[in-house]
Amino acid sequence: MMKIIGIALVVIGIGFALWGFQLSDSVESQLTQAVTGSDTDKVMTFYITGAVSFFIGLYLFTKK
Repeated sequence: MMKIIGIALVVIGIGFALWGFQLSDSVESQLTQAVTGSDTDKVMTFYITGAVSFFIGLYLFTKK
């Protein structure tokens, strides 16, 4: 059961990371990057959530 949850979290993590990448290409994000030089909070939230979900899922999948 934990392996299934792990796989689901890995897939969700990759999805959040890709969604954040797509958001970073939006007009709002590009304007914010041009003015401040950094990504928006929304994009960073998706990146961080994706990374955390991915690594927790990977841990649950490989755990014995």
